[in-house]
Amino acid sequence: MLIHQFACLEDNYGFLAHDPGTGETVAIDTPDPDEIVQQCEAKGWRLTQVWNTHWHPDHAGGNAALKAKFGVLVTGPAEVARIGVPPDRVVVEGDLVKLGGAEARVVEVGGHTLGHIAFVFDRERAAFVGDTLFSLGCGRLFEGTPQQMWQSLCKLAALPDDTTIYCAHEYTEANAYFAMSVDSANPALQARVAEIQRLRAEGRPTVPVRLGAEKDTNPFLRAPFLKAAIMSADAEDCEVFAELRARKDAFKI
Repeated sequence: MLIHQFACLEDNYGFLAHDPGTGETVAIDTPDPDEIVQQCEAKGWRLTQVWNTHWHPDHAGGNAALKAKFGVLVTGPAEVARIGVPPDRVVVEGDLVKLGGAEARVVEVGGHTLGHIAFVFDRERAAFVGDTLFSLGCGRLFEGTPQQMWQSLCKLAALPDDTTIYCAHEYTEANAYFAMSVDSANPALQARVAEIQRLRAEGRPTVPVRLGAEKDTNPFLRAPFLKAAIMSADAEDCEVFAELRARKDAFKI
């Protein structure tokens, strides 16, 4: 399986996954249909499927245009119907979706939206997580509860450390400021921030990222280790996560 990442809109990333054996290509989310078409043409790939992680317009807003142009099969959570084009296939936790010889497992990771899902390629060690997990961050809780989001993050954190995480926005540098405000003594985070600043100064993306690096540096995944600094040593993990998310919502750079 080949994976192609490209920047689009203001700070989104689009992703194409391609199976060379069958020639099938899937767009994971559809932030910018025109850019997706251009990227497919540049790669010489035929778009056959769309997999949506959630219903927000910068993730599913291009479904109708791509379906009209290519007749693609759209797979996603039921909530995608909220923007006017119901998925051809609605998937839930544990369902499998296929791209040629590659197979992805659907994981429900609600919190950012109630029906948000991720697509996990276990064999290929790759996970497309939409807006649930960001490099050094996590999605805002527009619809779900802190408990729901914490459970979702725990599901992703349970994947192998060498899993490559494909998150959908270039938020890392901004996230780094907040991470340092709550975990500045963490040497892994200090080194990571220096690398992020170098990458952005060179105009390079900071994602994808390995899950192991996130577990060492992302304050939201590190909530259990930040209890004493954020609340108290006997606080529940979810309580610490909720406090971190509230602080991030109010954080100013």
